Amino acid sequence: MMQLPSLSAFIHPAFWLVLGCAVSSAGTAEMTTERRAFFESKIRPVLVKQCYECHSAGAKKIGGKLLLDSPAEMLEGGESGAAMVPGDPDESLIIQALRYDGMEMPPDKPLPEGVVQDFITWVKMGAPDPRENKPRQVERMTVPDPATVWAYQPVKNPPVPVVKDGGWLRDPVDAFILKQIEQAGHRPARDAGAETLVRRLYMDLTGLPPTAEEVEAFVAALKAEKPGATSAYEQWVDRLLQSPHFGERWGRHWLDVARYGESNGNDGLSRNPSFPHAWRYRDYVIRAFNEDVPYARFITEQIAGDLLAAESPAQRDRQLIATGFLALGAKPAKAMNENFEMDVVADQIGVVGHGILGLSVGCARCHDHKTDPISARDYYALAGIFKSTETLWGAAALQALTAPQTALHELRDSPRAAPREEIEPIILAHKPRRAQAKAAFTYKNSDCLAMGVREAKKVEDCKLNIDGESKKLGASIPRGFVTSLGNVTLEKPLDETRSGRLELAQWLTDPGHPQTARVMVNRIWQHLFGEGLVRTPDDFGVYGERPTHPELLDHLATRFVRQGWSVKRMIRDLVMSRTYQQDSICEPGVGKADPDNLLHARHNRRRLDAEALRDTILKVSGGLNAQPGQGSLIQGRDVLINELGHLHQPSQHRSVYLLMLRNSMPPELTPFNLPDGTAVVGKRDVSTLPTQSLYLLNNGFLVKEAERFAERVLTDAGDEDASRVRLAYRLGLGRDPTAEESARAMEFMREIDLNAVSAEADDQKRLKSTWAMFCQALLASSEMRYVD
Repeated sequence: MMQLPSLSAFIHPAFWLVLGCAVSSAGTAEMTTERRAFFESKIRPVLVKQCYECHSAGAKKIGGKLLLDSPAEMLEGGESGAAMVPGDPDESLIIQALRYDGMEMPPDKPLPEGVVQDFITWVKMGAPDPRENKPRQVERMTVPDPATVWAYQPVKNPPVPVVKDGGWLRDPVDAFILKQIEQAGHRPARDAGAETLVRRLYMDLTGLPPTAEEVEAFVAALKAEKPGATSAYEQWVDRLLQSPHFGERWGRHWLDVARYGESNGNDGLSRNPSFPHAWRYRDYVIRAFNEDVPYARFITEQIAGDLLAAESPAQRDRQLIATGFLALGAKPAKAMNENFEMDVVADQIGVVGHGILGLSVGCARCHDHKTDPISARDYYALAGIFKSTETLWGAAALQALTAPQTALHELRDSPRAAPREEIEPIILAHKPRRAQAKAAFTYKNSDCLAMGVREAKKVEDCKLNIDGESKKLGASIPRGFVTSLGNVTLEKPLDETRSGRLELAQWLTDPGHPQTARVMVNRIWQHLFGEGLVRTPDDFGVYGERPTHPELLDHLATRFVRQGWSVKRMIRDLVMSRTYQQDSICEPGVGKADPDNLLHARHNRRRLDAEALRDTILKVSGGLNAQPGQGSLIQGRDVLINELGHLHQPSQHRSVYLLMLRNSMPPELTPFNLPDGTAVVGKRDVSTLPTQSLYLLNNGFLVKEAERFAERVLTDAGDEDASRVRLAYRLGLGRDPTAEESARAMEFMREIDLNAVSAEADDQKRLKSTWAMFCQALLASSEMRYVD
């Protein structure tokens, strides 16, 4: 068990600032899958369309001697200096030009505010740029041969390897792992201790820590095991899988993939239309994971739930809500955007591509993909399916200008969330140049509605958009799927009267599909082991990493399909493996030879994500309301809102139920790499910044919960300081303190009592203040924030 550092260190500001600055100074614009996708979808198309005519190697006359068609040229700049300063948009000339601040680019008219905000976001990221540094003339690329891409090959079921130490195995998974460890001349780590293992299980399966009593019961059950009986560990796993908190934990993982958000964002901070019915999709996802809806069915409902038969009105409602998967994306600005309809289609292709297939399909919008075997023809075959689909998002994203007759799904048998009259969103004082058209729909705040999609009135194939421009049309492309994906093909043309979404879902969930099962089992592995077998979970293409254990990946994909696409069954199998139950500490030689743990010869020690950290703090303090949150703070209010921070209200519910507004995510979560909901995120960034240290020191939420924690200790532990320290450790860390920790804690109390608490305070206030500081130190400790 890891020892708690000196408690006095946790409350000293210098400690936090030095630690935070020391780590953050090493930050770079690493080219992650998400950043590559952001550049390709948000930045490159604008550069090509708006800038290359005057600022590329192929331009007839280069304006200002400035080239923008390679990273090095942008940094070198032109006559006015460097075009861009990574990390600092205010000092970047390209941002000043786009803002029309001292210079005006493009010269004819300013770009939409949302586009300018995209460039600001990109520069803040550090301006990650995947382009080559040698500008080249634009040329049509030859689509790579699918046979050269590992992920496009059919899934095979390899034989289980034979290993030397057969006694180490508990599951076939272990044989694939141990084989590579032995080939490298190493041995796996020892088994994790029971105290370590039970906390790992609780955090991985429910996102909440065990109590000290649960830890003790788990340890006692393992010791009392009888030969031949179902193991106590197995019984504990099954109990956690049946917990309603399982769906809250694993549903949140999927919401990252589904780019979940309750407002549109993507149009600058001055315009952020709300999605007041998005929460129904959130609840659908949580329920689906709790009920272990087979993954194939889960995918089918999200793509074509409105086209499926239903045995009851309640089932019909769930299936309509599921299609919110395609409607929740951040819509581009309608104003001054002639590509609006195709931008929505691009978002839907993107979430299916990255989220389900693990492929970057979006590049093919403008040209045949330069690295992966995906042609522009394949892209527009998919685009025809979604162009023949009507997206229902309500009044958001200026839909009043183009609203269909019904702007949302009308539900028949879903619970109606209680109205929240106390929440009054701030409506943007928007003064359009001309009177804004009224929406073609009306509804009451109490109506039972959901975002989603349905069949369009007109089903049609999509014409190829030359260079991605919807006004420059080429040949009509028959609706279909990605033709390069192995042996899964479209046997006959799609029905002329239907969009093809149901057939798309059937194609994606075909047992022979090379991508779908591989991508999902890799996601499951990543959430249990810290890293996927493919460490770029949203990119199985040429740019992505190859699997560290390709045979194991195929073994799991095969098992997943044969076991009925059960997510719970796959999780159960993996946590029952010896590989999962390893300690995170290994022999020094193994760590040196394999610092990134590619062999999985030990368990990865991981920091809690934003939600798990907040939920853990609430549970430890005694402030957690374990009941599901009901509805949303903005339900029933389709409005344009600004000053979004005012809408966040205190809540004791789990973090998954907090208000998730794009451009203004919950302030308790944003310091710890919470996704912004604008893109598919299968793997969150993990950074260490000064803001995190300051949060643990000063944030009002943490201070309040530390005070609540202290009150709990003072109320339940009696008058003896030693008993209070013991209870604080048991509540906070699930264990008793060591003798050294107890002595250090007592010394901490004396230091605080003498130096940190005002002598004018009465005894009771001094007591509470002293223990609140101590409890805050425990809440901020590394043992609290990490899982071994």
